[in-house]
Amino acid sequence: MNIIGNLLWWVFGGLEAAIGYFSGSIAMALTIVGIPVALQTLKIGMLCLWPFGAEVKDTESPVGCIRIPLNILWIVCGGFWAWLMHIAFGVLLFVTIIGIPFAKQHFKMARLSLAPFGKDVRLSL
Repeated sequence: MNIIGNLLWWVFGGLEAAIGYFSGSIAMALTIVGIPVALQTLKIGMLCLWPFGAEVKDTESPVGCIRIPLNILWIVCGGFWAWLMHIAFGVLLFVTIIGIPFAKQHFKMARLSLAPFGKDVRLSL
């Protein structure tokens, strides 16, 4: 069932969204300062590429207190708009019965796009 959901996700916009996150990740990685942000957009892009069957978990690595300022900087510099986009699409899809599984995936991505530092995406293929 996950494969069918992911294929439908790709056809109806998930592939384009993942390409957008990956291109943003490449653009941020070109700058030395943007490499931590590029890693986070890469995580969101991977989740956007294969959302059905993926899990978002807290990271087990000790990052320390740098996680909070990086998440605040992320929210100010565009994370809020990514979160708002995923919430809006989730609400629109939740209105229809057939769109409820896709809305749940958008809400999962919204949770990650609000504060990606300190989170890990585990894909199950």
